[in-house]
Amino acid sequence: MKNKKAKVLAVVLFLLPFLLTLASLSIGRFHIPPKDLGRTIIQAISPSAGPEVSAATRDILFRIRLPRLLLALMAGAALSVSGASLQALFKNPLVNEYILGISFGAAFGAALSLVFLGKNFPAQAAAFVFALGAVLAVLLISGRFESHTVSLLLTGVIVSAFFQALLSLVEFFASPYALQSLFFWLMGSLSLATWKDLSISLPVMAVGVAALILMRWRLNVLSLSEEEAKSMGVNVRREKLLVILLTSMITAAATAVAGVIGWIGLIVPHLVRMMVGADNRKVVPLSAALGASVLIIADDITRVAATFEIPIGILTSIIGIPFFIILLRRSGKVWL
Repeated sequence: MKNKKAKVLAVVLFLLPFLLTLASLSIGRFHIPPKDLGRTIIQAISPSAGPEVSAATRDILFRIRLPRLLLALMAGAALSVSGASLQALFKNPLVNEYILGISFGAAFGAALSLVFLGKNFPAQAAAFVFALGAVLAVLLISGRFESHTVSLLLTGVIVSAFFQALLSLVEFFASPYALQSLFFWLMGSLSLATWKDLSISLPVMAVGVAALILMRWRLNVLSLSEEEAKSMGVNVRREKLLVILLTSMITAAATAVAGVIGWIGLIVPHLVRMMVGADNRKVVPLSAALGASVLIIADDITRVAATFEIPIGILTSIIGIPFFIILLRRSGKVWL
């Protein structure tokens, strides 16, 4: 019975992001009825089919809503898979890309590119370089790949604070126009998604997420002691470096377009473990599905909750912080 329930749950979680994406295409200040939505999609496939739809409906659907929903879908999956992978790698339920400094490292790199290099240098590339630099700094300062909770978290706080300071320095030297755009972007937003940005970020996130999902059984092995993992024929250092590179890559790709969206990588893997247990063969792919769904729902809320759009990073923080406190109250003594 348990196996049957687990299979049904997995099917529901995998279908949920796609159903939410279809439903969300109609949601917004400009409501698109399902009938018009279907007509617009059919006409995009076959221009001669059915009655003509308005240009406004077509533009809103394909130039605004579809890009941001695809970004929400992939960014939610990327951040959740990144968090689940890092938690398994470091055997620590508090670890995620936000705490390890990857998010702020990526944000600093992207901001540096946006303010000083403009469109001459891809923001995703700069975000990846500094995201990787942030996590490597955490590992070097803590002195080893397998750190205890206190040393790892303290090092992550230090590195995050350092990149936040560098980010403030970039803001100080930015022009007023660039500063306004940068400030809104740093709070996390999907509203600026364009097909040009997605043409770079989506393939990077898709490849990285797929690679981590394929490595999910190795994450189970890496969760064991180093001696046990080596006895099973796993090159521990190489596998750990590969996981770190992949998590840095997908976090950087998401942050470069959507800004800093915190807590998704911490909340979603915990929710999945509560539902299916700690087996990473289930946790990693289901985290991708649930993370995509959570970010799509959060984006829908930011679009309809007020007459103005609320930055999505603020909403995820408001939800994530109480959840984090509950986790600390329940399990803090065990972790620390």
